[in-house]
Amino acid sequence: MSTKNIELLAAYWTIAGDVYPCGPAEISPFPLRDRCEAASRAGWSGIGLILDDLEYSVEKYGLSGVKKILDDTGMKYFELEILMDWYLDGEARAKSDSCRRRIIELGGELGMRNLKIGASPFDESPADFARMTGEFAKLCEDVAAVGATVAIEFMPFSPIRNIGEALKITEGADQPNGGLMVDHWHVARGGSPYREVAQIPARFIKGVELNDVAAQVKGTLFEDSSFNRQLCGEGAGDCPAFIDALQQAGCTLPYYGVELISEKHRKLPLDEMAKRAYDTTITQFSAKSATSV
Repeated sequence: MSTKNIELLAAYWTIAGDVYPCGPAEISPFPLRDRCEAASRAGWSGIGLILDDLEYSVEKYGLSGVKKILDDTGMKYFELEILMDWYLDGEARAKSDSCRRRIIELGGELGMRNLKIGASPFDESPADFARMTGEFAKLCEDVAAVGATVAIEFMPFSPIRNIGEALKITEGADQPNGGLMVDHWHVARGGSPYREVAQIPARFIKGVELNDVAAQVKGTLFEDSSFNRQLCGEGAGDCPAFIDALQQAGCTLPYYGVELISEKHRKLPLDEMAKRAYDTTITQFSAKSATSV
């Protein structure tokens, strides 16, 4: 496959530096402008941010300053993540709703294309899919007001564990802007064959994240996800087969996201981090699959 027309988006953790989900700090040690300039030099067409990091940058540069950075560096695509607890009650839901309002406000101003959401890995209650479906529909309607999509990231260590469970919610909600974030790590670690990816209805593929998995899980699945993801083509997965499966499903997204959460990768210098992530990913589009879908 030619890589000429392939565009890639660096998800937040890919070039955030030495931070990780639920770590002591999640705001990048690198200024937003530095990250976007490094992304531009490496070939990326878009960037993802978490809300806390975006808020920090808005305080530093102003909203118009953040928009100028994205425009100046050619970041055509912009995503925000990750909204949790959108289906719960009580204090957790109140906090989630506050984040939701701010995400929609800032996302609308900055041209957010997609919002990634998930179910907390610390939520041990049984999944209430009927409730999730209704709440997901309401969230999609809210986000549709700013012209963005909403993508559920299924995670094998969360209450929404796999493709089938995520589809149960999105199909039930039946919102034109609602669907799945299909992350290679979660597909592989969740034990889903690539042929299951190929069967996802195209209209429900709202986001894709490329990466690779190590041959062995280190620690818990959550720890493996946060410390041990591999660069595309350097792990035990089959990235070209995953890409082939997405294309068989009819995926027509204008870009592919790349999410690397790796202790080794995040300690690299910023430019090297951006370039290695980009170069190892783009080569997967012209590589031959070793696995039949």
